[in-house]
Amino acid sequence: MEELPTRFRLLLAGHSGHERHPDLAWTPAAYISHVTDNLRNWAERLAGARLSGAVDVPGYDPDLIARARHYNEIAPAAALWSLEHAVSAWVASITAALEGGIVLRHATRGVQRAEDVARNNAHDGHHHAWDIERILQYTGAG
Repeated sequence: MEELPTRFRLLLAGHSGHERHPDLAWTPAAYISHVTDNLRNWAERLAGARLSGAVDVPGYDPDLIARARHYNEIAPAAALWSLEHAVSAWVASITAALEGGIVLRHATRGVQRAEDVARNNAHDGHHHAWDIERILQYTGAG
């Protein structure tokens, strides 16, 4: 996960970050913003459980967040900057949660151990790198 900002930065090198694919609603910069928000969200939830015992967590709609934040209009350089900070906070939070054996109760996913959160978040980040590659290949930029 610590290498994710570098991976995304390399993918966007020489590209606008605003390329589009007809089957996908988001641009490369938007996917980076989504990954950022997802990591922040889970880091905060894990910290809440560890620091205050708040283990019951709700779901959220990433498309609503995308619309509210206007993901497709975020400057790619800003999205990358934000991702670096989110990854740093996430690494600190997940490390502490793993050490503390944190277990969340998610409204729709049920029991989520810190290990499950780490695995799910890593999958999400790497899956969206593939989405960005797909966009860049479609536009002839990848």
